[in-house]
Amino acid sequence: MVAIRRAHVIWDGDLASGSGIVSASTSQAFTALPVTWGSRTESADGRTSPEELIAAAHASCYAMALSAGLGRASTPPRRLEVSAMVTFDRVAGGWRVVSSDLTVRGWVPGIDAAAFQQAAEAAKDSCPVSQALKGNVALGIEAVLES
Repeated sequence: MVAIRRAHVIWDGDLASGSGIVSASTSQAFTALPVTWGSRTESADGRTSPEELIAAAHASCYAMALSAGLGRASTPPRRLEVSAMVTFDRVAGGWRVVSSDLTVRGWVPGIDAAAFQQAAEAAKDSCPVSQALKGNVALGIEAVLES
């Protein structure tokens, strides 16, 4: 089954002084989130950015991938807490997303730290958002198994 998701942006003005709003057209889970160039390169000040939305996508996709992998190994997680830190920086040739670093804390009965680390690495490589970023963005993972 093919899944298609849509988002919509309305932008007014030039890059530096303009502003926009982004909405989730498919789910309508969020509407009219403010976005500006300044929210990308300076202070967020209550506005989002494409990089924050990428971080949200990466963290949620990764949590699902790790949960699936742990389940296939007969060690389903009780809880996973995942955060993603996406870095947007000026490099030769202009601005670009340079990295996405994931941090995961897991409460997983019946697994040791080494097996959790291995599952965490495998999920980083198999997550569809990681696959979309791979080769263009440095991907990192820090995994901690909690008791």
